[in-house]
Amino acid sequence: MKLSVISSAIALALASCAVAPVFAAETAAVAAAPAAAKLHAALRGLWQGHVQQTRAYAFAVKAHDAAAADKAARGVVANATQIADAVGGFYGEAAGKQMLQLLAGHWGGVKALTDAEQRGDAAAKQKAMDDLVANGNAIAGFLASANPYLKKDAVLSLLTTHVGHHAVQIREIMQGDMQAEAKTWSAMQAHMDVIADALADAIARQFPARAA
Repeated sequence: MKLSVISSAIALALASCAVAPVFAAETAAVAAAPAAAKLHAALRGLWQGHVQQTRAYAFAVKAHDAAAADKAARGVVANATQIADAVGGFYGEAAGKQMLQLLAGHWGGVKALTDAEQRGDAAAKQKAMDDLVANGNAIAGFLASANPYLKKDAVLSLLTTHVGHHAVQIREIMQGDMQAEAKTWSAMQAHMDVIADALADAIARQFPARAA
């Protein structure tokens, strides 16, 4: 990936407070969809679980705690399986398996980025970001093809910001800048709710009877 793409991802993360308004135009059309409160809550919990586990992995790597890192890594995989199962519940077993493969690619990139940041390996960091951006494009394409109410470019924008959050947070953790990380963590959590809500709204519109 070119440096401009890395910079764009990080810049989007740092400006994440503006993400919700930008995406609002894309989600306005689904405002009339059923509230689907249970679906919203479930997806928020799942996506929050993703960043909780990846954050735990970064802290464990920073502390050179192999046991904690392994526990967090297993937690990321378990969470990805739950997200994939949720997707499969609406789109079928094959779609669930494909989503799991895509989430595995995302985690592989985040893990590689975390490990590279801890080692100070610039080349490995760039490779990890290359992989994460390509993976985000694949996830956005998959979700857009499955749901007509999800625009690929809008989903990709959300995922690009998410990747940027990972990059910023990992760097701050490895530098021991907990004050900055606390701000990034707050923005990251809020952004995961934006992602979850966008997906829940689109699913509720596509499957109103099942998502209610």
